[in-house]
Amino acid sequence: MVHANAVLTPRGRLLLARRIVDEGWPIVRAAEHFHVSWPTAKRWATRYAAMGEAGMTDRSSRPHRSPNRTPTAVVRRIVELRWRRRLSPSAIASTLSLPASTVHAVLVRCRLNRLSHIDIRSGEQIRRYEHDHPGSLIHVDVKKLGNIPVGGGWRFVGRAAGNINRRATPGTARSKHRDVLLGHAYVHTVVDDHSRVAYAEIHDDETAATAVAVLRRAVGWFADRGVVVERVLSDNGGCYRSHAWRDACADLRVSHKRTRPYRPQTNGKIERFHRTLAGEWAFARHYSSERARRAALPGWLHTYNHHRQHSAIGRATPISRLTNVPGQYN
Repeated sequence: MVHANAVLTPRGRLLLARRIVDEGWPIVRAAEHFHVSWPTAKRWATRYAAMGEAGMTDRSSRPHRSPNRTPTAVVRRIVELRWRRRLSPSAIASTLSLPASTVHAVLVRCRLNRLSHIDIRSGEQIRRYEHDHPGSLIHVDVKKLGNIPVGGGWRFVGRAAGNINRRATPGTARSKHRDVLLGHAYVHTVVDDHSRVAYAEIHDDETAATAVAVLRRAVGWFADRGVVVERVLSDNGGCYRSHAWRDACADLRVSHKRTRPYRPQTNGKIERFHRTLAGEWAFARHYSSERARRAALPGWLHTYNHHRQHSAIGRATPISRLTNVPGQYN
């Protein structure tokens, strides 16, 4: 691709061809005038005579025939395995007895070399969206986690030691099947759609009263950082379908939207946040008790908002997308 002021841009080619065809210049003289070789001048003059001004544009360098190109039927099979079964290029190559390089080239050509934009359930392309300013939409949801027994859970100490710790934890109950019940921690989470700034609280239930209280505190928390919440998106959980939630949204002047039933992808930003929450906080290290894990949440949230780079916003930190945070520019 030539730069705009080069001699043989489409405009320069047109001038060269017109000198030869329309004005009758000798090819050698025109070539010297435009500082190109005479075969080049002759080629553009011939093309101008045959096609006119439209022939002065660049042509694709793609060959007319590609005898070694992967057959269409094979390409469709590769795409099907990638979409429906989410196989890697090596796995697809093994299944179809093809070179992995060929499979990867097909996936790149079909823009399927990355799986991040393909829905894991339906195999269809994910429709992404992002609101244009902080507070335009916040996502809310509840992440349910099993409480950790004193001494640590089975993920880090093993099944046998984990069961011993469960039975030895004070305040536990037993079900009719003699299983030790430790209860659950309900992490009420709020994520701003534009900035990905997150707010979270841990409670022992997911009732409407608790969800409403979390919403009010979250709206106030965002207001302290210069963000006015306009809309809230939730799933169809009972606490979000309650009259208390409806009245709280009206009192806060927040428009409430719910996702389509059985379609968690609509609330995908907070679902992805829950995955990060689980991997980097809830199950990231050995906690000696549930109290220790809950005490670690505020520190992790600060790291997530202020220091952890977020790939979906250009590897910036979420808090950097809030422009009115007090003291941000001091």
